[in-house]
Amino acid sequence: MIRLALCQLRTELDQAETMTKAHRMVREAAQNGAEIVVLPEMFNCPYDRAYFKKFAALGHQEAVSAMSAWARELGVLLVGGSVPETEDGKFYNTCFVFDKQGHQIARHRKVHLFDVDLPGMRFKESNTFTPGEDITVFDTEYGKMGCAVCFDVRFPELFRAMAVRGAKLIFLPAQFNMKTGPAHWDMSLRMRAVDNEVFVAGASAARYDGFSYECWGHSAVADPFGELIAQCDEKEQILYADIDLDRVEEVRASLPTFNCLRRDVYTVAD
Repeated sequence: MIRLALCQLRTELDQAETMTKAHRMVREAAQNGAEIVVLPEMFNCPYDRAYFKKFAALGHQEAVSAMSAWARELGVLLVGGSVPETEDGKFYNTCFVFDKQGHQIARHRKVHLFDVDLPGMRFKESNTFTPGEDITVFDTEYGKMGCAVCFDVRFPELFRAMAVRGAKLIFLPAQFNMKTGPAHWDMSLRMRAVDNEVFVAGASAARYDGFSYECWGHSAVADPFGELIAQCDEKEQILYADIDLDRVEEVRASLPTFNCLRRDVYTVAD
């Protein structure tokens, strides 16, 4: 059994204040027995185009160094939500993952950027960020795991590719909004779990009432049968879930959807 902790924190306008709060929540999770701790998408940067480049200019290296230190100090596998990363003049929405010794073991740059024009809401993440190019699966002491970021969840091919590469638990730092959250958040987590008969852990930011971008919250964990085994509301808190990765093979044996892939008819990258 592995204890997960999803830190649903509210991002403040002051980065130092947010980082201090994030450290405190990761420490609390570790003290409560969490072995894997997950932060939300853009946890250290307000999710608004007006802040992306400003906060990226502060550099991602300090956040990466801090998360590495937290993982090492507290002895947890830390999925670092995402932060604005800069490289060669380009900006990325990036999740860094650290093992219990503080070593960086994965980096996922958000592959699918959030560009929408919904009634009452227009948002174009590609005005700031460059899309990533990698399918992110990494080895841990518990087995293979995968990572995606928010809008990536709407693309089942990416999750199928992670599953066929061996991931049994996929992390999704996210910030669904007040339109798409009520309509699609639970459904998306459950369907990607059902599609591949894996665990999917969706770590959302907490809602910041009155901010230009209000997040739905409701962090949740879906099991390989598509059931939500843990979920919270929109407020700032830590959500815990105890999971047994043997459940993946148990579900695949009883309902062998994933084991019956017709790779002679269709394929995804493996």
